[in-house]
Amino acid sequence: MYKAYPRLVGETGGKDFIFVHNSADPQEVAVAIVRGAFEYQGQKCSAASRAYIPASMWNDVKNRVGDMMSTIKMGDVKDFTNYVNAVIDEASFDNCKGYIDRAKASKDAEIVFGGNCDKSVGYFVEPTVILAKVPNYESMVEEIFGPIITIYVYDDNKFEEMLDVCDQSSPYALTGAFFGNCMKAQKIANDKLRHAAGNYYVNDKPTGAVVGMQPFGGARASGTNDKAGGLWNLIRWTSPRAIKNTFVPAAAYGYPFLAKD
Repeated sequence: MYKAYPRLVGETGGKDFIFVHNSADPQEVAVAIVRGAFEYQGQKCSAASRAYIPASMWNDVKNRVGDMMSTIKMGDVKDFTNYVNAVIDEASFDNCKGYIDRAKASKDAEIVFGGNCDKSVGYFVEPTVILAKVPNYESMVEEIFGPIITIYVYDDNKFEEMLDVCDQSSPYALTGAFFGNCMKAQKIANDKLRHAAGNYYVNDKPTGAVVGMQPFGGARASGTNDKAGGLWNLIRWTSPRAIKNTFVPAAAYGYPFLAKD
């Protein structure tokens, strides 16, 4: 017999985002994309999976990302100079390859970097950047869990409109990052993306929370947002008990208002 009702805690996917304002530093954005999307082969619940970049910055950010990706090594985990290793299994490989193959064939997307897959010796998926031509392209809105990030380039004048798109494009709400040095833009983004990420980063990649050091968790389809590693999570597992000790107990059942006038 239960002494208390079972406690339910859940965490699923993320479809985590990087949203960029045109006041951001392009080098910092590029590093966040490469690190956020490709560390651990993108096999982290917090890995960057989609990004929104203003048109005025796109070419600069793209060139910087390309320069970094050209130096990335792939290979066995035993060689620490390899930045990217194999994905976890064949099912993951096939899933990632499916998104890449469909992007190659789609009129609504194109492969900007990467796009090669090889499972002859290990399940290797090359770090891949997909450029989506529509904001609701499948790899912009569906969880992949691999070394693939999809980018949508938006009109600088549609900043607030695209924040709404970012908020509404995924049922998940685990992590997200905003890049921009304009304080007004930061405030607008913080408000509009309030429910889009349980762990929200400003001018940093959306990965890297260390359990026990930084509370972590997300809401919506990402889970119950119990913030593992924080006081809130500890309280979640307790069963409060209230004790009232009365020193002058009632000696009659009636109350004064029951008396006749």
